[in-house]
Amino acid sequence: MFLIALLIAFIAGVAMAVQGSLNTGLGKIVGLLEATFIVHIIGAAALVILLFLFRLGQGNLSKVPQAPWYLYLGGLISVVIIYAVVASISRVGVASATTAIIVGQVGTAILIDHLGLFGLERIPFSWLKAVGVILLAIGTKFMLMR
Repeated sequence: MFLIALLIAFIAGVAMAVQGSLNTGLGKIVGLLEATFIVHIIGAAALVILLFLFRLGQGNLSKVPQAPWYLYLGGLISVVIIYAVVASISRVGVASATTAIIVGQVGTAILIDHLGLFGLERIPFSWLKAVGVILLAIGTKFMLMR
């Protein structure tokens, strides 16, 4: 099951690189904020179809009021993410932007794990993880070289 989860995460990484590239192309034509808006509208429409037409949801939407308010910030953060990805890829390229994104993700993920934020299981910090982030940052530097 662990390997399947890693494969799913890998697929998400592939999808993010492709999505960022597509969104950047759209942003060059219609504008950054406009592309972010269009991407969210299309995503919302796809989810409406999956949830209500194909009934693929496994949860319970009636429990929405039970979730703490801060768990809904993901929607706002997704706007920041898509906008920032589009803005950065158009300036530094897909590989460099994605590498910087990964360094930010992993560094933040280590902190979230260590503190057990947002109701997630606490996974203690280790210096090996810090070395991994440092190596990722060095890799980012290499990716920025032309």
